[in-house]
Amino acid sequence: MFSAPSFFDLSDFAHSALFAGSEPVWAALNQLKDYMNRLDYGQLRHEQLRDGVPLPCPLIFHEGTLQTAEGCEIVYGDTNKGKLRVSRDGQDLPGASVIMAGAVLMGSRILLGKGVLIESGALIKEPAVFGDCTEVRQGAYVRGYCLTGRRCVIGHATEVKHSIFLNDSKAGHFAYLGDSILGGAANLGAGTKFANLRFLPGNVQIKTPSGPIDSGLRKFGAILGDRAQTGCNSVTNPGTLLGFDSLLLPNTTAPSGYHPPRSVLR
Repeated sequence: MFSAPSFFDLSDFAHSALFAGSEPVWAALNQLKDYMNRLDYGQLRHEQLRDGVPLPCPLIFHEGTLQTAEGCEIVYGDTNKGKLRVSRDGQDLPGASVIMAGAVLMGSRILLGKGVLIESGALIKEPAVFGDCTEVRQGAYVRGYCLTGRRCVIGHATEVKHSIFLNDSKAGHFAYLGDSILGGAANLGAGTKFANLRFLPGNVQIKTPSGPIDSGLRKFGAILGDRAQTGCNSVTNPGTLLGFDSLLLPNTTAPSGYHPPRSVLR
């Protein structure tokens, strides 16, 4: 019931090793820091990129190096569909990623895939991993230990910390995700909040039909299975698990605990 394959199709997720073994799906959150600390982040360095200072000019990340956008033409097509295009002096730079002026990066352990867009005003703390064709929109606050797959969105005024996005998952507008996992193609309506800390001391308990299960986690937000969706201004209590294809309707607070696949919470 609580294994990762019960929530996600991991066959095309580059970081499926996080969910290896027979442990419950939330165990990946316990392993996230060690996993990300072992990754090779390469050299995301440039004289214009100063730690904690807004970037004064746009930078292009191509073939493992950061370079200025001088002489470049940037076509801001649909990032998720691979339509971000960069050329220099008429020569295409396939797979180039763009960090727009005004973005703030803190630390060098930030890994960009191909065709990633970091918009002005985004603040990103290390470590962070952004898969191919992922978009980090204006005003996003990425607080460290955040990992996304391909074609994800961390949206305007969205705050994320210590969380995992599987391929095609999106938190597009005014969301908060702490200590949480979004399954493939999961989507959050504007204003969704994942509460991740109990008022009372102690670990978050997972409520199930057979009784509560100790998650072993003091902080634990929500896990959404593949294609699960939340409506605008919805809230999940700590330790909420929504099975695949589930719906949390607008202005609804999800009770903590396990909700099976195709649930509709009103």
